[in-house]
Parts: sequence; structure tokens; C-alpha cells
Amino acid sequence: MATQSSKRNRIVIVSNRLPVSVKKTAKGLSYHPSAGGLATGLRSMQETSDTLWVGWPGPVAKDDREEVKHTLQKEYGCLPVFLSDQLAEKYYEGYSNRSIWPLFHSMPMYAKYSASEWEAYKRANTLFRDAVLSAYNDGDLLWIHDYHLMMLPRYLREHLPHAALSFFLHIPFPHHEIYRLLPQHREILESLLSLDLIGVHTHDYAHALLGSIRRLLGHDNTLGQLIVGDRAVQVDVFPMGIDFHKYADGLDDPSAQKEVESIRSSIVSRRIVFSVQRLDYTKGIPESLEAVKVFYEKHREWHEKIVYLLVVVPSRENVERYASLKRQIDELVGSINSEFGTLGWTPVRYIYRSLSFTQLVALYSVADVAMVTPLRDGMNLIAKEYLAVRRDNRGVLILSELAGAAKELMESITVNPNSPEEIERALVRALAMDEREQEQRVSMMRTRLEQNDLSQWIRRSFQRLEDALKATADLSVKLLDHSVRDRLIHQYRTGNTRLIVLDYDGTLVPFADEPKLAKTDSELRSILQSLTQSDRTTVVILSGRDRHTLEEWLGDLRLGLVAEHGGWARDAGETEWRRVLAPPNVQWMKDILPFLRLYVERIPGSFVEEKAFSLVWHYRKADHESGSVAAKELLDSLSQFSMNLGVQILPGNKTVEIRNVGISKGVYYAEALSHIPSDFILAAGDDWTDEDLFSVLPETAFSIKVGMRVSKARYNVRSYRDVRSLLEQLEGGT
Repeated sequence: MATQSSKRNRIVIVSNRLPVSVKKTAKGLSYHPSAGGLATGLRSMQETSDTLWVGWPGPVAKDDREEVKHTLQKEYGCLPVFLSDQLAEKYYEGYSNRSIWPLFHSMPMYAKYSASEWEAYKRANTLFRDAVLSAYNDGDLLWIHDYHLMMLPRYLREHLPHAALSFFLHIPFPHHEIYRLLPQHREILESLLSLDLIGVHTHDYAHALLGSIRRLLGHDNTLGQLIVGDRAVQVDVFPMGIDFHKYADGLDDPSAQKEVESIRSSIVSRRIVFSVQRLDYTKGIPESLEAVKVFYEKHREWHEKIVYLLVVVPSRENVERYASLKRQIDELVGSINSEFGTLGWTPVRYIYRSLSFTQLVALYSVADVAMVTPLRDGMNLIAKEYLAVRRDNRGVLILSELAGAAKELMESITVNPNSPEEIERALVRALAMDEREQEQRVSMMRTRLEQNDLSQWIRRSFQRLEDALKATADLSVKLLDHSVRDRLIHQYRTGNTRLIVLDYDGTLVPFADEPKLAKTDSELRSILQSLTQSDRTTVVILSGRDRHTLEEWLGDLRLGLVAEHGGWARDAGETEWRRVLAPPNVQWMKDILPFLRLYVERIPGSFVEEKAFSLVWHYRKADHESGSVAAKELLDSLSQFSMNLGVQILPGNKTVEIRNVGISKGVYYAEALSHIPSDFILAAGDDWTDEDLFSVLPETAFSIKVGMRVSKARYNVRSYRDVRSLLEQLEGGT
């Protein structure tokens, strides 16, 4: 594997297909541009940036592979991944397009699941991994594309723990109830969490992805950022643009002008409504034809005045479902033309082949109406290309509200693609729209597309990747590494007076489904006993637990015990507990307790813990999604309900706590511990309640947040085990 290079920040694009396809003819090997939105969209980037593109070139015989690899690398900047025909069938036609594609387009009725195809998917992803590793240089930015390669992030991260990994999903992400139908839903989500940045087209897709991560894996996010181990993973929205000026200037080509003349001469003076779609059940082609049929039935005044020009790009004709779809389209076109056509007029002009760039540009330029009505589409660049070509600011776009582009192109006429009547009404409206309104709508959309073109999409993607990498770097800076640990241990051992303040749950023991199950184990007891043997060391357990539980579990140890965040305290060696503050007003509990019990009834697995100064609603045992949603709702409700009750409302780790104002770990430290002479201070905690303590500690104190989250603490550790390990080392343990 290459590890050093003078080149920095080379972009390695990884996708299922290369932008170049290879075919063998009688004259030898030929190379030509690949079809598809991704290859087309990023080809210009490859021409202007230091890039390497890794992908499958299509079927290549074993005897030709060395020659193909040499040519692709030397002339096209591409590194091929060769797949056997059997593997390609199971990985691409199989798992990618029989399992993932229909589910992610919210069409589970078409999904098929096969264990052998899943194994092929993983095998293909490992071959992509091997190709990337063979060419990787330190500093390369790895940009992985689309649903075919969703296991690749995990496989790369295992070998490249510090590489910059970005991923873009070009299709929708479904609601979690649909996504979880995929048998391997956890493995794929866990692989995606190996990334630094995950990009999607719309906020709806981002919300759905984050919802699945939260519900199925239990990871919450803050503004799309997840902390996974010691890395920040950012989920963000990047609506893919097009090479705007390429399309806007397309008509300047004389060959495009010839195509325009050819189309106009064949259509004569009729209005043109066009649709260009790939042959796929998600594109809504039969539904659009049904709508056209309804239009011709209802509006005979438009007979012989318009032509619906349908271009279907061939795709997977050898797959039975697609062959069946092709037959359905053929039959519908034939039915419409036979019912409404005349000797001089064909209502539906049907083209079943790919169009060249000049042919597309010419069609866009003369079409009065573009009808883009997929049943579900990640983005749909056809709509954007049509608008870019219309420098005259003419034309009308009818766009499915279930296409990602509808979120940007608000001035289009949006329709529900499942309603032929709605499309028919939109078509009537489009044909009747005056030029002034067309200009207003098209000019606004074109301006937006020009400002957010393909180069902006690329720029924003890499800017957010840098932001995500910086967030991870900030985490690693705060991580309690070996050098800080050694310094901490040295200061502890040379200190004359030492104060250690520790939270309990999540800091010294793992969280349990029920509070009573987090009992002190023998390992922890041994560590605490070792720490308290020296008269120079004061150890205080400062917890949200009630005093009776702390007494039962830790009362026999030479510890200071503080319960309910500072409400009750018991000094080391003492047996009596004292109330730290004057008896507070707890009348509020009678008002709020019935309110909390309503949430217990609503959320199975949740319960209320009653303490002397506080009430805690726990939802650790509840369904993660419903518990999290209910917690947010509870926080909002309590903030209004308790405004004049003199209480604080604190979100915790799977808890919502309501307690008296004036009781906090920070207040307790300031009033009871800050006066203790200490030339070494260590404090550790995992919860929001510990932030009060961290904020009042002197700058020289070693404050530690358990968990990789933003904190006022100076350092972070990953789990309670790191805290135990550190405490054990203080007295010379291993």
C-alpha cells in the first residue's frame, strides 16, 4: 500500500461505475463515456482537479484486464475494479437493485432478499476496498458514492483509521419502519458510522437517516452531528447541482441547432410536452401515460395541437420486472395513439433509446412543457437540465413532489405522481400559462440553479468534510491521552493534599435499565478502598442517587458521600447524614408527580424515581425513539408548567429530572469542598449535572467528562472503564 506522497488532498472518487465504459469489438477495445447522473456530474470535476476515480468498468475478459487497467490509469485517471460476471450479477443486479433500491425508494413490495446476494455485496465491497488501499496516499480525501458501496466505509476504516472518508447517497433514504425491513439494516448503518461525512440530497432524507440511526442504534445527534467513539460523524444536506453553463451554452453548438430544426420540422407548429426517464418502476412512466390519456379524454380541444414526446432510456431489459414494465409502456402508448391519433397526428411520440447531449439540449430548448413525475426520486437532474437550457426563460416544469428536486424548484407546478387527475390539471395549467408568468418562474429557478451548480455542490461537500474532520480533531485534543494521564498520575503522587470528586452512575459503573441494578461491584470497591487508605486523599462520591442507596452500597467505605446532587451529605467516617441546605419547599412535587405518571402510562418501560429534593423520569428501558420524543415533549411541557415553582428541569442520560433551585453539584463544591486545602484535584462525571461542578473547579484541576461529548471539562474519556483504570493507576495499579 502506498503511504507517502508529495501530493496532498488528492480526491479519490469511488463509485460502482467508472465514468468510462469498456467494450470489446471486432476492432479491439473501445472506451466511451458512461451514462448516468453521477458519471456525468463528476466528469467535469475529474477534468479540473487532482483526482483518481475507482470503479467498475463493466465486464472485461481476464485476458484484457492488464491492458484495460493500463489504459484507464494512463489516459483517464481511473483505477478499475474487476468483477466476475457471477459476482457482478449478485452484487449489482442482486442485492443492490433487488434489495436496497426498492426499499430506499419506499417500495418494499418489490424487494427481494437473498443471503448469497448479501455475501456477494460484501465481497464486491472488499474488492473496492483492496483497489482503494492499493492506490491510497496519506492526505487523500476518499469520496464514496451511492448505495452500491455502503459496506465500504467500514472496510476502509479498519485499515485507514485516520483517513478522511466522505459518502454521498444519491437515492432517497426511507422511513425507519421501511428501512428496518432490510435484514442487514444494522450492519449497513454501523458501516456508515465509520465515515466522517454522510451527504444526502434533502432534509427529509437526512431526517430519515438520523431517525434510523437513533432508533436502531441508539445514537442521538446534535444538528446532524453524531459522536461515535472518538470521532464526529456529520450528516448534512447537499442538493446535487448540474454543470449549469454546460447546458446553458449547449445551444451554441451548430449541431444542436440542427437538431432543433429537425425537431420543429417533424412536430410542425404543435406544442411539445416531453418526458425523459430511465426505464424503472420508480420513474412513474405508466402513471404519466395514464395522466396523458385522461388529458386527451377530457380536452379534445387540444387534439392535434400538442405532442407528448416520451423518451425512455433502456435499463436492465433482461430483468423480468423491467421487461414487464417495457411491455406495459408499449401497450399504453399503442392504446393512446390508436384511440386518439389521426393520419396526421400521433398523440404520443415514443423513443426507446438514449439521446446524445446535443439531442437532449435541442429537445429541452423547444419543449413547451417538461413533465418530470417520478413516483420517488433522489433528486432528478432532468428537471434542472431543462431549466438551465432555457435562456429564453420560457417553458413550464411539472414536477413530482416526491422528487428531491421539488425541494429546490418551488416555482415549478408540483404534483402527486400517483394522481392522473392532478397531473392532467397541471398539464392544462401549464399549457395555459402566459409568457410573463413563465418568465417569472423560470428566471427564479435558473438563478437558483446557477448559484448552486455542480461546483458549489462539490465545494460545500468538501468544506463540510473539513468541518467534520476538525470536530474529530477537537475531540482527540481533549481525549485523556497517555501524556496527560502520566502528568496527572505524577501530580497525584507528588501532591501533599488530594481531592477526588466522582459521580457514580455512568462514571464508576455502567448504566442499568433499573437504578437498583447498578450496585457497586468488587472491582470498584477494591479501587475505592485503595484510594482512601492515605490520609492525604479525600474521596467524595457526589451523585444524584438518594442517600439510602449510597449508604447501602458505599456506607462502609471511608468516603465522603453526597446524595441528590448536593442535597444531603455524609462525611467520611461519619454515620449521620445532614441536610446541606435549609429544608426547601417540595410542595411542587405533589403537582408534578401526577403529570410524570401520565408519561409512565404513555411510554412502556419508563418509571418515576422519587427523592427528597427531586423527581426523576427514567426511560432507559423504553423504546429509544418513543422515549426520546416523549422526553423532548416533557421538557417543553415542564418548562411552561413549572415556571413559577422554583425548580430546575435537567435532561440527563435517558432521564428528565426536576429538582429544587439552588441544589447542584457546583453549589455543593463551592460551599463544602472548595475550602479543603488541595494541591491536586480530580473530578469526573458523565451527565449534565456534572457540568455545574466542572464550571466552578479551579483551572489547575483535572476535570474529566465520561463520554465523547462537548463539555466544560478539560478532558474526555470514552467510558467508565477508563475512569476505573485511571483511579487504579493512581495508587500504582496496572
